Amino acid sequence: MDTLVTVGIILAIVLIAVGFVLFGPARTKRRTPPAHVPDLVEDTETTEVEEERRYETPTEPTTRLARLRARLAKSNNVFGRGLLTLLSQDTLDEQTWEDIEDSLIMADLGVDTTAELVDSLRERVRVLGTRDPEHLKPLLREELIKVVDPTMDRTLNVDRTEAAQAAGDPAVMLVVGVNGAGKTTTVGKIARVLVAEDRKVVLGAADTFRAAAAEQLTTWGDRVGVETVRGEEGVDPASVAYAAVEQGKRDGVDVVVIDTAGRLQNKRDLMDELGKVKRVATRPLGEGHEVDEVLLVLDATTGQNGMQQAKVFAESVDITGIVLTKLDGTAKGGIVVAVQRALGVPVKLIGLGEGADDLAPFTAEGFVDALLES
Repeated sequence: MDTLVTVGIILAIVLIAVGFVLFGPARTKRRTPPAHVPDLVEDTETTEVEEERRYETPTEPTTRLARLRARLAKSNNVFGRGLLTLLSQDTLDEQTWEDIEDSLIMADLGVDTTAELVDSLRERVRVLGTRDPEHLKPLLREELIKVVDPTMDRTLNVDRTEAAQAAGDPAVMLVVGVNGAGKTTTVGKIARVLVAEDRKVVLGAADTFRAAAAEQLTTWGDRVGVETVRGEEGVDPASVAYAAVEQGKRDGVDVVVIDTAGRLQNKRDLMDELGKVKRVATRPLGEGHEVDEVLLVLDATTGQNGMQQAKVFAESVDITGIVLTKLDGTAKGGIVVAVQRALGVPVKLIGLGEGADDLAPFTAEGFVDALLES
């Protein structure tokens, strides 16, 4: 009997020990609290900081210009380096001058501008009396800068007058151009630059015939932390432009940037639509207010076809500036001069890629220097 009791006690001890090994640590692990549980205030503040850090800001203008200049210098252009090669030949006869004219015309410089430039080059080369590229390059640079016209005002008209600031009226920018030229992307990039300049911005998605355009613009707005005003697909674009400016005034923003449709299938309808958008957009600001800036986005690779597109848009809205996109994808850099002379307005911005920072202010000197770099 005593033996049975002893065996029972031993079995009980063994079972208790086994149970502790199997279940004790698991229970202990579940009961162990985390080392630190942040309170709700700290968690909210962290989330807000992370949210702010999501907003993108562009690199400095000088950095963007340097990168764009380097990219343009690597492009396959005949507007600068090819011309310098022709000028430095041992024999500069009539055939060579004809080749120079052909090169300039092929670069979309335009017949009249080509004749003007060649006449000036002929005279200066004759006076200089040399074929040395080191002497010809400064000469060619001067003449090219002259035709690109460094005297044009290339600043964006987004600085509000004192009266506008006192009234809480934003500057209004309208961006036009054919679908596929990079118009909506350009609007997003412009907003990005304006925000980096500490300006408050509202975007207007007035291209209501492409749902993708409104979505794309909203994405850009989210990236830089600005509101995008949009309507249902197919609604009157002018109503969206009006609502965007109204929202901008209510929020006290500095600039309202409005994207528009670019369908050339029915030219007359498009012209009427853009004219209406331009008239209606500024009504929330009262009588006498006009759109401050109308930018035409033009694909530089389209050459003379792009020139015809530019003239179509100029018929319906008063273009105040040009944005040339995809300039690194073409050898026809002469489009810069041609479009400026045709419309009488300056190229203000250039784009050389699809990256967020691939948009920079245009300067005549920087453009020509990039073309002449080898």
